[in-house]
Amino acid sequence: MEQKFPLFIVTGASGVGKTTVMHVLRDLMPEFVVFSTDIDNFGTTAEKLEYQDRYNLLLHFAYSVALSGRGTIICGTFMPWDAQKCDSFNKFSELCFINLHCDDSTRNSRLQNREDKAMWTDDMLKQHEQFAQWLLDNAETEYNPPMPTIDTTATPPSQVAEQIKRYVMLKWDERTAHTED
Repeated sequence: MEQKFPLFIVTGASGVGKTTVMHVLRDLMPEFVVFSTDIDNFGTTAEKLEYQDRYNLLLHFAYSVALSGRGTIICGTFMPWDAQKCDSFNKFSELCFINLHCDDSTRNSRLQNREDKAMWTDDMLKQHEQFAQWLLDNAETEYNPPMPTIDTTATPPSQVAEQIKRYVMLKWDERTAHTED
């Protein structure tokens, strides 16, 4: 019987630090492959892909990584129901989401001062405030296993990455414990 591995997804509203922490995770956890859902992860193919296509590809890649006995962490806004639509969804023992969160004023400041100079309207900022609150309100009920939240408001990316690593390794070691039974 084929062994299934957990898949880890670092999610959250825009501006909470997913992309920033992704770069730290790559250095901190070289035994894991770290992908992004961001458009720049897909090169010139990106504009041809809808979000669901990107998610589907990422789960296929993660499954290929798992066939080598390694784990994958995907950083980006990704919802459980999007994952459930992917061809490879059932190839994983579980999808473990981790929510990055910061207070509204910090998120708004980060978004308005991004290097990409994207225009963040008041309406867009409000939508991300509401989405961030939805993630907090539903972390225990819409996610299985329940989704832990890491506050990035004043926590340096290196410490956020360490917290992510602790959770990932705890779940990864549980997988190992189950295979030894």
